[in-house]
Amino acid sequence: MPLERFSAAWREAYVEGVSSDGGSEGCVFCRLAGEPVGEATGVLERRAHGYVVLNAFPYGSGHVLVVPYRHVETLEELDDEESGDLWGGVTAVSRALRAAYRPDGLNVGFNLGHAAGAGIPRHLHAHLLPRWDGDTNFMTTIAETRVLPESLASTWRKVRAALSPDPSGGPSVDLPR
Repeated sequence: MPLERFSAAWREAYVEGVSSDGGSEGCVFCRLAGEPVGEATGVLERRAHGYVVLNAFPYGSGHVLVVPYRHVETLEELDDEESGDLWGGVTAVSRALRAAYRPDGLNVGFNLGHAAGAGIPRHLHAHLLPRWDGDTNFMTTIAETRVLPESLASTWRKVRAALSPDPSGGPSVDLPR
């Protein structure tokens, strides 16, 4: 079977921002930690020890990440407050995705380390992805292509509204210093 090649030049800025040595200077998650909540940044919510953001390259509609501010690779490196905030974020996003999308199920998980499939292995993050019965089709199975039925902007608006139904945006959390 011949190797298929598809251009994804639009990912260049993202890929260049990921540090190859695993340091925090080039880490896209560390850069996003200082960005405001907004559709343009994809940041959905700020928490005391982390934030919620859209996956810029989603596997499906509603693919959201919960990311600690601190640049750590393993769950064991988080202190109790960071861990509690991370799991609180996972719970809040789970609730929001169920409200916004009414899925049949959710995938929730971590890819910890390169061998586990982490695209950004040095900064842990939780993935949450709504799933529906029969949501894979011939495009994924045969063409190894995913079809997303909505834009990231639409996803941001749906999930943001479900995370923060208060029109003022809910409680404010200061950005990390």
